[in-house]
Amino acid sequence: MFSTLGRFLQYLVAERNASDYTVKSYREDLTALIEYLVQVRGKVPPPESVSMPELRAYVSAMHEAEYSPATIARRLASLRTFYRFCQREGITDTNPAKALRNPRQNRKLPHFLTTDDMELLLNAPLDTDPMGLRDRAILEVTYSGGLRVGELVALNDEDIQFEEGIMLIRGKGKKERLALLGSYAAHALEKWLRCRILAPGMEEKSPTLPVFTNRFGTRLTTRSVGRMLEKYLKETGLDRRTSPHTLRHSFATHLLDRGADIRSVQELLGHKSLETTQIYTHLTTANLLEVYERAHPRARK
Repeated sequence: MFSTLGRFLQYLVAERNASDYTVKSYREDLTALIEYLVQVRGKVPPPESVSMPELRAYVSAMHEAEYSPATIARRLASLRTFYRFCQREGITDTNPAKALRNPRQNRKLPHFLTTDDMELLLNAPLDTDPMGLRDRAILEVTYSGGLRVGELVALNDEDIQFEEGIMLIRGKGKKERLALLGSYAAHALEKWLRCRILAPGMEEKSPTLPVFTNRFGTRLTTRSVGRMLEKYLKETGLDRRTSPHTLRHSFATHLLDRGADIRSVQELLGHKSLETTQIYTHLTTANLLEVYERAHPRARK
């Protein structure tokens, strides 16, 4: 089964242009199934010998181990995709994972910051040294474009178009989209780029220079962005649940709160499905109800 898994992962890269993160997720999900089957059978089984009852037992085992509904659903999606590949390659006649049902999920509303909280956070980095200027630019650009942290650190000089106020973003599955660069973000970014730290040997004029670098002049990592944010959360006293992704949630929520069209927000976020974006409408509806109950003379008895 491991050899088939290797072929499947190669297929994801070569034919589906899957990102490293996606390949890693599939590998982990399918390896977890193999480990379970080894415990049950005592050996690694070929994929064609795995039956639907065995997969149902695997799902039950995950429930008993108290895996979250989201984790179980993701693993089932990985199984279905893997067995579709096996069918296509003639390894199996059927897809034993096809009929497995996803667990019911109670979808949590995403955590976001209010506009006042965002203002406090954006103003936290000091502009007295290069690292402060960089951190201010990171926060402004992330919030301005609704970027994922992986998209942020992947930015190169050639992706920024200051005159047009746009950024070229390479999102999930290496899909490209345009994100907006507001005036505050553009100003903060220009100030950082004037004092950006570059590693020895990097050419100043190269279009593939990383926009955001660390103290050694090499590309910043997602973990470094997380640590940077933790520092400013501590300084400002803001909710410690806040993560780099919270800025993306705040971006979407604030746009919808101010009347932005949901399909426009979907496009800006790079969501494939409108359903993914619609979770933010629950937040804006709650906000509207709060305003209504506070302001309308006959909202309550």
